[in-house]
Amino acid sequence: MAAAPRERSPFLGLLPLPERTAVAQALRTETVGGLVLLAATVVALVWANSPWSGTYERIRDVHFGIPALGLDLSLGHWTADGLLTLFFLIAGIELKRELTVGELRTPATAALPVIAAFSGMIVPAVCYAVTASAGGGSLDGWAVPMATDIAFALAVLAVLSTHLPAALRAFLLTLAVVDDLGGILVIAVFFTSDLNLAALAGAFAGLVVFYLLQRLRVRGWWWYAPLGIAIWALMYNGGIHATVAGVAMGLILRTVRDKDEDLSPGERTSHLLHPVSAGVAVPLFALFAAGVGVSAASLGDVFTRPEPLGVVLGLVVGKALGIFVGTYLAARFTRARLNPELAWADVFALSALAGIGFTVALLIGELAFPDPAAAQPVKAAVLVGSLTAAGLAAILIKRRNGIYRRLYEEETRDEDHDGIPDIYQRTTATEG
Repeated sequence: MAAAPRERSPFLGLLPLPERTAVAQALRTETVGGLVLLAATVVALVWANSPWSGTYERIRDVHFGIPALGLDLSLGHWTADGLLTLFFLIAGIELKRELTVGELRTPATAALPVIAAFSGMIVPAVCYAVTASAGGGSLDGWAVPMATDIAFALAVLAVLSTHLPAALRAFLLTLAVVDDLGGILVIAVFFTSDLNLAALAGAFAGLVVFYLLQRLRVRGWWWYAPLGIAIWALMYNGGIHATVAGVAMGLILRTVRDKDEDLSPGERTSHLLHPVSAGVAVPLFALFAAGVGVSAASLGDVFTRPEPLGVVLGLVVGKALGIFVGTYLAARFTRARLNPELAWADVFALSALAGIGFTVALLIGELAFPDPAAAQPVKAAVLVGSLTAAGLAAILIKRRNGIYRRLYEEETRDEDHDGIPDIYQRTTATEG
């Protein structure tokens, strides 16, 4: 007797309730942080193009720190190398959660978002390389259009007042988490200065101690905060971008609760620091990174010079095609099947939205083009590309928002007011 074919698992279907709750909590913070980020970007642009632009530059370039420890940095660098470490710490925790209890915990469920994310990084890099090569430009910025800014993307959704179902938002979150990991790997491997092996050995030893403290269930922030700062400083002096330390510590933190714990260390850390990261650290980075002079000449450079044009095409075209094609091929050749309530147009809309690459794109742009004169057009290209991707995604999403509203209302309806959406109780009753 022939074996029955294995049932294909739904892609973008109803999330398990615990996963839906975790995703909703994470995205709620990201949405608020994204709106603050959007405001900080507007302030930076207005300030940098006002009669007080000199004040902006002087404040951004003021130096302070501890020179004896190699930490005499400008305010702009403190936000990029210091505060942004919190952003990557949260990204590391989110990735660890996805790997242990989320969408990436099994190869079958991980395959589709991982393939889509990596395709969404490779195709933009190829777009940039082809454009830059054709125009005789520098290939140094190939990694700039690779990353998605989840906070900015969610801010756009909040402004649009859309009703994306939880599964679509979770897919976007998973893509962004894998993107962030890819971005930090690119930074670690390709954008390192002269290595100080002694400092790197110290940073590695600190991470080992951090891991042992977690394994031994040692609690108390007074152990981890000084150790984390020491690891960060050693990583910075070691020649590897200091934000790598944040991802490493995030991946080490436990995200699975013990029996006597209400929250795991990863959950507790994310709960405490996520609002600080989304509402303070990332907006401050944007404030001092997005201050680009906007003029007819600078905008003309975006579309006439090969490097910024490659960034724009990578974000707008490369991201949308890369994620969509990667998702389609993964669904075509795995057991995943698209939720019948949705269409591939929804996946393409989400792929276009992922072209909003801001925080990590600006960071990589500064690393790839250390000369401010060369970095300015690339930063402008990140802004133009992200705004174009946001506009395209807004049109596509708004066209389908009626479908999203119906799905959203169905999955959030709670007529008996017991705190559990009715759809989950119906699903449980049917399975029973």
